[in-house]
Amino acid sequence: MLNCPYPLPALRAVALHAQRLTAPNGAESPPTLDALDEVVELLSCIQIDTLHLVARSQYLVMWSRLGTYDPADFDRLLFEPGRRRLFEYWGHAASIIPLDAYRYHVPYMQHFEMSPGRWWERWLTAEANREIVHLVLERIRAEGALRAADFQHDGPKRGSWWDWKPAKFALEYLFATGVLMVSNRVNFQRVYDLRERVLPAWVDQVGVTKDDAKRHSLEQGVKALGVCRLAQAAEYAYMRRGDARPYLEVLVREGVIVEVEGTLHDGSTATLVVHRDHLPLLDQAADGIIRPARTTFLSPFDSLFWARGRDEDLWGFQQVLEAYKREPDRRWGYFCLPILHHDRLVGRFDPKLERKNGLLRLRALYLEPGIEPDETLVADVAAALRDFLRFHKAGEVVIERSDPPEFGERLARAL
Repeated sequence: MLNCPYPLPALRAVALHAQRLTAPNGAESPPTLDALDEVVELLSCIQIDTLHLVARSQYLVMWSRLGTYDPADFDRLLFEPGRRRLFEYWGHAASIIPLDAYRYHVPYMQHFEMSPGRWWERWLTAEANREIVHLVLERIRAEGALRAADFQHDGPKRGSWWDWKPAKFALEYLFATGVLMVSNRVNFQRVYDLRERVLPAWVDQVGVTKDDAKRHSLEQGVKALGVCRLAQAAEYAYMRRGDARPYLEVLVREGVIVEVEGTLHDGSTATLVVHRDHLPLLDQAADGIIRPARTTFLSPFDSLFWARGRDEDLWGFQQVLEAYKREPDRRWGYFCLPILHHDRLVGRFDPKLERKNGLLRLRALYLEPGIEPDETLVADVAAALRDFLRFHKAGEVVIERSDPPEFGERLARAL
């Protein structure tokens, strides 16, 4: 290990390598089911989101790392009996998680059943709601997998979660307690079935303690981040920093997590942490053996950004999702995708896929301050954009606005 602070390029390289974002574009063969599964294992989970200006976030995360693949293959790992290796549950929000980690989520299922929280406790206090839970479960037991849409409801239908019909609340309660699992999705609607009809027989269901589960989540988070501040590991595990600190301090004392000094984007040094398994990678990165060579676009929900403030620590970049802001308050756009070029986050664009006519519209395209649209950058972004079009089965791209204008003009010519 270095005695002096690790240089910023080494930190970036390890952070990207841990997220499988260093391989040159086109370096890999067409992704297999094993390759897709491996990405989820490395990341520990992939966040699910409903926005679909382009492909939904969970599919974008895989494309960013593997290039064009068949999303149906990803779905097979989630939903196809005999090939199921992944499942949906609460991880980093709603997430896709390896079935190998199922037992680490059992304590959360048990805890939700025993102490679901004030709102759920109030809901379950009503005898009518407890009866609905019973009836929903019995109907699925008798009829098989069902969606919320399969239950009749005459109440309000505004679509917000507090307007869910009672059967939807019952389904989500049974899902959170682990009694039901998501067996499929139809038009992105969850299809629920009994755990025993969904969970493969090979999966270890023996739960660990809740402390062990939290420790596991934090250790996996540090691995997946590559390098971060100690407190930043909490966000990856979807924990409050104060709640995570005692577990992280124990992992440091045990040598599972190792403290190192590193140089940040602003030139300052800071105490950071890496998983002990990644110390050789950090030294290889410092020696220039690991060199990020990928150019790709990242979902706003990409796990690279889960650790709050790390985008500024390592890249001087501020990742912002503005979809939930009022339009006048947006600086970048509704659903901007950051542009990764080798070891830098160089810009972002706000896309909208017009599926009927196969047109990808870039409503705005930006380069970060100080980034020049040189020949290599333009060529690499153009190559990534062509693959992005292939993945979305689109044949044309229109750049409506670019800052600087030269970047959009040169990119359009390169395409």
